[in-house]
Formats: sequence, structure tokens, C-alpha cells
Amino acid sequence: MKITIDSLRKTYGRQVALDIPSLSIEEGEIIGLVGNNGAGKTTLFRLMLDLLQGDSGSVTIGDVNVCLNEKWKETTGAYLDESFLIDYLTPEEYFDFVGRMCGLTSQTVRERLQPYERFMNGEIMGQQKLIRNLSAGNRQKVGILAALINRPQVIILDEPFNFLDPSSQMALKYLLQEYNEQTGATVLVSSHNLRELEDVCDHVGIMNQGKVLLERSLSELQDTTVKLQVVYPGEEPRLPAELNILHHSAVGRVHTYILRGDRESILNRMQITAPLLLEAIPLTLEEIFIYELGGADYAVRDIVL
Repeated sequence: MKITIDSLRKTYGRQVALDIPSLSIEEGEIIGLVGNNGAGKTTLFRLMLDLLQGDSGSVTIGDVNVCLNEKWKETTGAYLDESFLIDYLTPEEYFDFVGRMCGLTSQTVRERLQPYERFMNGEIMGQQKLIRNLSAGNRQKVGILAALINRPQVIILDEPFNFLDPSSQMALKYLLQEYNEQTGATVLVSSHNLRELEDVCDHVGIMNQGKVLLERSLSELQDTTVKLQVVYPGEEPRLPAELNILHHSAVGRVHTYILRGDRESILNRMQITAPLLLEAIPLTLEEIFIYELGGADYAVRDIVL
């Protein structure tokens, strides 16, 4: 389902918690929102789930305005934090409770959770511990799995990697990709670290102080940003004026350029500078975001490095 955000704003007194003029998430996309604590990720998700009332604007899931009609809840699954859990139940009791809310039998709930055994890793089902007595990582797993029981077409997960060990993080990435491929669901995942998201997301947005500073397709970013290492026989010559240079540094005679544009066109234009060596080298996603944001007043390195 497509998600459309229009003129969405939330303030607390004079403090602006969220201000997003426009954001569109196409059906079937996996989008990651990256930002430090307080960037506005959780506020956005709570507004999207009608858990918080905005000052203005709207959120539409499919063709339903979430503030005006609760029908969107039938097709949406979410996990924001432990307050969603009933912690005096065991995991299986909680899953059964969620299933009953969706009109499902216990047997159907088991069948729907069975494909996620790799993510559960034998640590969830069959345990007689109450949810409150589980580790933080396993409580998080319970919340994520419960969000999938109604087979939603929209999934919203706030910081789902926080308490997971590395193997569980990889299992969750696999789970989300597989679910997306099988169902065409739209998935929104937030994190404070870009590296947690780059393996699983189609698009990534960077948030700071309630705003989305940058939202791009990862393939678009990687196809339109080029890193070159160049060696000249003498001093650096004048470069073609039409090149869009985001960054330049030099160590001895080796010059490194980050440029925006088509790779082949850039290489062809650079040939006129008569370099001794001209080589395009892999550009990390972290570098792309750092140079795309340029001089923005934002601690981008905290979330991408």
C-alpha cells in the first residue's frame, strides 16, 4: 500500500518535533529512516499510527486517512516499543491474544509464525517465561513477530535492531526482504545507524530535528555519485566547469574527487585533463550521504559511520 504524508507538523510549545511538507512511499518499497535520538522518527511513526495527534497535515495509508477512518488498521502491523506488549503473558499466550484480535485461531497463528523460525532461533516458542522476564532482544522479537500475525500490507518498525545480536539482526533483514518479496508489503524501518539498513532498504531517508533532510533510492544514489582517484604529471589542471564536484582532497600527487553525475560521462570529461592515472573506485553509501548533505548543520557521521 502506498503511504502519503502531506504537510505533517507536530509541536510541543515552541519546539517543533516534526515538520514534513511532503513524503510519498510507494507500494512495495522498503524504506529506512535514519537519525539520532530525538530526530523525529518515533514521532512520525506515532502520527502515522494515529497514536499521536498532529497540529496539521495528514497521513494516508492506501486510500484511507488514518485520522478519519480505522480501516487502515486491518492491513497494518507495527512495533514501536515494549509498551505494545502485554508482559504478564508468555510469548505464545501473547501471540494467541493478538491472533484472536485478528479473528484467528491458535493453530492459524502457529502456521503464520512457522516461517520465522530462523528469526526466533528456538528462543521464543515453547518458553514458559513471561515476556517481562525475557531478555531485551527476545522481547523485541516477540513484538516484531506479533506485528506480522495479521499478514499486514504495511509494516512499521521503530529501531528493531536495537537489542538484537548480530545473527538475529541478519535474520531480521532476511525476514523483511522475504516478506516483502512474497507479499509486496510496504515496510518502514527506523534506525540510528545507516549500516543497519543499507542491506535491506530500497530507499533511505535521513532525519534531523523533525525534518527529512534527504530521501533517495539507494540505487539512484549509487548510480549518480562517482569517486575518482586521479594522478597528474604536474600541478592539478583546471577541470571542466560542468563537472559537479562534491568533494576534493589530495595526498601528494593523488587527487580524490567525489562527483555527482553519470560515471561514463564524468570519465570521458576527465580525460581531457590528460591524467597519468584515472580510476573510478567504489564509493561507500556512508560517503554518498556525507557528501550529498554537504555542509548541513547535522552530525551525519554519528549515524553513517
